[in-house]
Amino acid sequence: MDAVPAPPNSDQSDQPDYDWFYARTRNGRTRGPEVARALLDVQSSPDAAFASIRVVGTNGKGSTCAMLEAGLISAGVQTGRFTSPHLIHFEERIRVNGQEVAPARVAAFIRQARQESWNGAFFDLSLLLACTVFAESGVRVAVMEAGVGGVSDATQALQNVSAVALTNVALDHVGVLGSTVAQIARDKALAARPGVPLLTTATGEALEVIRAVCHEKDAPLYTPAMYPALFALPHAPALLGAHQHSNAALALATLRLLGHEAGAEAALAASHPARLERFVLDGKTLLIDGAHNPHATQALAAAVPRADVLLFGNLARKDTAATLAPLLAVAPLRVFTAPGDLATPPQDLAQQYGGEAVDGSAQALARALALTPAGGTLLVAGSLYLAGSVREWLVSGRSESNHSQ
Repeated sequence: MDAVPAPPNSDQSDQPDYDWFYARTRNGRTRGPEVARALLDVQSSPDAAFASIRVVGTNGKGSTCAMLEAGLISAGVQTGRFTSPHLIHFEERIRVNGQEVAPARVAAFIRQARQESWNGAFFDLSLLLACTVFAESGVRVAVMEAGVGGVSDATQALQNVSAVALTNVALDHVGVLGSTVAQIARDKALAARPGVPLLTTATGEALEVIRAVCHEKDAPLYTPAMYPALFALPHAPALLGAHQHSNAALALATLRLLGHEAGAEAALAASHPARLERFVLDGKTLLIDGAHNPHATQALAAAVPRADVLLFGNLARKDTAATLAPLLAVAPLRVFTAPGDLATPPQDLAQQYGGEAVDGSAQALARALALTPAGGTLLVAGSLYLAGSVREWLVSGRSESNHSQ
């Protein structure tokens, strides 16, 4: 995992030591579920206390998790949700029945981890905390989002998996998962387990790889083509964009297959921050989306074919050119910024693609808003970190009103 921005420091003893926690990045550490499994075993295997729905895929995992969570809660199930990354603060990652874990609980966990010298990366430790909180809270079903990949992800360590929901497969994290769609699809598909249903809305070459892996692993495969009624949508989801229809179909199919169809309407009504989230400020519309790879920005451009200004920034490890390409035709004016120390230099983007480079997300947002005409639209995309910082500014009371999705 990459380092993530920490909340402001606090002198209160019940505040987590975020600096220590975020410093536990994977740098040089072995990827895979082995460390996470060892940590879970030492802590009496809290993941055995509840059933898990693993959500894997290139894009759409967060939205699918949000819909699954809403559906399970509506169906009367004590529900946990583990997602990443967070937009504003760490506690967003771990929720029980829609309520974020308390900072004091995170602080206690970090103190214990430091005292007992637990040797795990940030994501491994976050997974352990989530499982511990879920076991303590009597969670029956937990929606568990993979970080990167499938078989190579720490969530592969989870016991008692009741279903695997695989959203889609596209080129992303090529330095970790493989350089082709087929290689990436195989890593994600190997989340499959014998006798455990794997549901997917993936298509094309990726689906063929998934089909082969499911056969190899003796995992029942469910697709819209095979089970159209299972994946059927009674109406469009509240989340905007044609790509959300696939995510909703996957969420509903999973709920139905596991016997929680009573939560279908709540799932379709679910919201999720920074997924085509709409705000209004001084008569101007701001659309915030965390699209950060080519597959995601293609879907975003299809959902928002026209805006007045684009505010864009992304991490240098991403394929910046391919990620930005679908958005170039969306807006004639562009402001580029850096959503972190590891970002693609905004000056390079402005020079190559035309537009302005502004250091600092707050300053960049101010400039983008100034360029947006009255009644116009500003689109923010390229990084969940950028989306999170812009959203934090907006929800702090500066916008006249906001309408999620």
